[in-house]
Amino acid sequence: MIQEKPLLPYWDWLLSWPGGSLWHFLLVALALTVISLVIGLIVGTLLYGPVKAGEKAYRVIANAFGELFALSPRRIWAIAKVAMQESLRRRVWVAVVVFLLLLLFAGWFLKPDREPAKLYFSFVLTATSFLGLFIALLLAVFSLPNDFKSKIIYTIVTKPVHSGEIILGRILGFTIVGSLLLAIMGAASYVFVSRALDHTHTIAVQETLPERTSISNGHSHKLETNADGEVVALYEFGHEHDVEKRGDRYVVSGPTEMMKARVPLGGTLKFLDRQGVLVDRGVSVGKEWGYRSFIEGGTPAAAIWTFKGINEDMLVDEGTDGQYLPIELVVRVFRTWKQDINTPIQGIIQLKRPGSDLKTMPEFFGADDATIDLKYFPRKLTDTNNQPIDLLEDLVDEDGNLEVVVQCLDRAQYFGFAQGDCYIHLRDGSPIWNFIKAYLSIWVQMVLVIAIAVTGSTVLSGPIAMLFTISFILLGFQREFLMRVATGEQEGGGPIEALVRIPTHMNLITDFKEQTFAVKLMRFVDDGLQGLMQLLASVLPDFGDFNTARYVAYGFNIPADQVAQQLTIGLAYVVGLAVVGYFLLRNREVAR
Repeated sequence: MIQEKPLLPYWDWLLSWPGGSLWHFLLVALALTVISLVIGLIVGTLLYGPVKAGEKAYRVIANAFGELFALSPRRIWAIAKVAMQESLRRRVWVAVVVFLLLLLFAGWFLKPDREPAKLYFSFVLTATSFLGLFIALLLAVFSLPNDFKSKIIYTIVTKPVHSGEIILGRILGFTIVGSLLLAIMGAASYVFVSRALDHTHTIAVQETLPERTSISNGHSHKLETNADGEVVALYEFGHEHDVEKRGDRYVVSGPTEMMKARVPLGGTLKFLDRQGVLVDRGVSVGKEWGYRSFIEGGTPAAAIWTFKGINEDMLVDEGTDGQYLPIELVVRVFRTWKQDINTPIQGIIQLKRPGSDLKTMPEFFGADDATIDLKYFPRKLTDTNNQPIDLLEDLVDEDGNLEVVVQCLDRAQYFGFAQGDCYIHLRDGSPIWNFIKAYLSIWVQMVLVIAIAVTGSTVLSGPIAMLFTISFILLGFQREFLMRVATGEQEGGGPIEALVRIPTHMNLITDFKEQTFAVKLMRFVDDGLQGLMQLLASVLPDFGDFNTARYVAYGFNIPADQVAQQLTIGLAYVVGLAVVGYFLLRNREVAR
C-alpha cells in the first residue's frame, strides 16, 4: 500500500501558491461569508427595510469580532467539564465494555489466512473507527437539544458566557471523553493483535531434519539448512521464525517481521505489449475493476517500473555478503487454465539501465497470487552477456534512474500489475508508532463528527441533527464520487440524466439518439445541479481519505506528512464549524 499519487511535503501542501490548502480554505471561507452576508441582507431588507437590515448586519459582525477577542479559556474549560460530566452520566464507558467483549470473542470467528496480521489489524481498526464515530455522534448530537428542552440553556446564556464559548466548550469536552475512550480501545486492540499473532512451532526430533514444522495458528513453515549449516524456518504467511539448536532438539522462536511498517519508494509504470511495443497499459482480462492491467506469458510483454533518485543510501549492508538493493513485488495471477492451482506461475525479473539495452541476468521466480515477494539484488551483478557490472555505476543513469522489468514465462497465463505493486524497500518504521498514527486518523474523524453534530444541534432537534450528521458523514465518504459527478468525469451524466437512464436501461456510455428539447432541458437542469454538487463537495471533509487502516494492515508506514495534513484539515473544519455554530446559536437565542 503505497502512495500512487505523489504526497506533497506538508509545507508545500499548505502554502504553495495558488493551490495550497491554506489559500483554498481562506477562499472557501470568504465565499461562504459573502454568500451568508448577501442572503442576510436580502432577508433583512424584505423584513425591516434596507437601512435597518444593514444596521443589523453591521451589529452582528461587530459583536462577533468583539466576542472573538473576549473568549475566555476558563469559561470554555468550565463548559467542557460540564460536557464531560454529562457524558459520564450517559454511561459512555459501556462502549468500552462492548468493545472489550468484541475483542474477547473475536478469536472464535476470525480465521487467519495467508496474512494473519492483515486480518487482525483490519478488524480492530475498522471496529474502532465505526464504534468511535458512533460514540462521538451519540455524545454530541443530543447535548444542546436536551439543554433547550430542559431550559438549562437559558440559565447559561444569562451568565457572562458567549455563544462561541458554549460551542467550543462542548466540542472540547466531548473530544476529551472520546479521546480517552479511543486510548483505551487502542491499547486493548494492540494487546489483542499482539497476542493473536504470537505463536511458535515445534520440530519433531528424528534422525533427519523434517520437511516442515508443526502446525500452529493454522499453518506450518518449510525447514531448510543454509550454507552455514543453520536450520531456518522459511518466510511464509507474512512472517518467519528463528530456529536455535539446543542439544539434540530445535527450539523455534516467536514470529519475526509479523508487524511491519515498510517505508517504500514507488516508481512509474509502463508496459510492453505482446509485440514488444511500449504502451501505457497492459491487456484487460475481463475484470470489472480496472486498477490492474495484465501482461501475457510467453511473449515479449513486460511491466517496467522506473525509479528515481537511486543512490548508495538505499542499499542494505549485509556485512560480509556486501550491499543489496531490496525490491518487493506483488503479483496478481490470472490463469486461463487451472492445471495445479498450487503450482506457481513462472516469471523473471531484471534490472535495466534506462535508455539502453543493458540488463542483468534474469532472476527466475514462482508467483503465487497476491503475495509479496522480496528480491535482494547485490551491488555486484552480471549482465545478459555474463559480464560483471555494478548496480550503481552501470545500471543507474546520470539522473539517478533505474528500471525494473518483469515478465511472465508461462504461455496462456497472465501477470497483473498496478503502479504500486513494485517498490524499493527503503527501511522499516516503528510498528507501534505506525499503529498510533492510524489511531490519530480515527481521532481526527471523531473530532470532525463531534464538531458537525454540535453545530447541527444548535438549530435542529436531536433526531434531526443525528440524521443531518449521518448524511454529512456518508456524503463525506463519497466525496470523490460526488466530485466526479459534479465535474462530469463520471460516466452516465448528471443526476437527472442518471435517473432517466435507470428505468430506460440505457448504458452509461451511449448518448441519446435524438437531442430533443426534453434532453436539452434535462442537461440544463443537470448543469445547475452539478454546480451545486461541486459547491457541496468542495466543503465536505473527505472521510475516505482519513482511512489509514489499510497502511497498517498491509504493513506500510503511514507518512508523517499525511498525518500532519489530516490534523490540519481537522483543525480547519473545527474552526469553520465553530464559527457557523456560533452564528446559528446566536440566531436561535434571538428568536427565543
